[in-house]
Amino acid sequence: NNGAHVIRVKTPTVSVIIPTLQEENYMATILSRLKKAKTPIEIIVVDSDSRDKTVEIAKNFADKVYQIKKRGISKGKNFGAHRANGEILVFLDADITFPLNFADKVLKAFEDPTVVGATCNIMPSPSKLGEKAFFYFYNLLIWASAKFKPHCRGEFFAVRKSAFMRANGFDENIPCMEDHELANRLSKLGRFVFISDLTVFESLRRLRKLGFMRVVGTWLMDYVSLMLRGKPVSRVWQPIR
Repeated sequence: NNGAHVIRVKTPTVSVIIPTLQEENYMATILSRLKKAKTPIEIIVVDSDSRDKTVEIAKNFADKVYQIKKRGISKGKNFGAHRANGEILVFLDADITFPLNFADKVLKAFEDPTVVGATCNIMPSPSKLGEKAFFYFYNLLIWASAKFKPHCRGEFFAVRKSAFMRANGFDENIPCMEDHELANRLSKLGRFVFISDLTVFESLRRLRKLGFMRVVGTWLMDYVSLMLRGKPVSRVWQPIR
């Protein structure tokens, strides 16, 4: 190389954190797919004392599996984040499906040093036409809000670990909307962006079991309450299995 020095730019590392409770039906699917991701990632599962085979299955795939006695999605996410080696943290729900190059698109978004957090399109699968239309417009709303008052759903939440620590992570005192609340605080430290060319798919188990209008109505009430009172209306976020 004619004596020239080659400078290798280190690619930031990515840790994927999945909080779980009674998720044996989804674990093998999501974890085996994460293993096939085009960019090497660290896989962390934090389980809240499941009584099924969630942990047993996770140990076959994940790099780190933790069991904690305390219930609460924020507790599980924060626990995993503090034990992650990655410079970028990606929080996923257990019932999410994603493209194998999702980590590449996340890393591209975080190439900008001013970016502290990110979300993306979240669509239902399988879905009916009306549900698809609702989520399409919901994603548009989240995309538009990113520039002003970011909104982020918990199914997919990416954050720079240094910013996550500065913000003291998720608020463990609220049972839901913790993702939106953290996105708001992160936006004071830097840019929270929407990755437009990335779509992940979620199961509609909650909407199927509780009913579309009931779930959407609860989302709306909790959002308005969080904006006006600093906490959601819901006191418990009931797991649906």
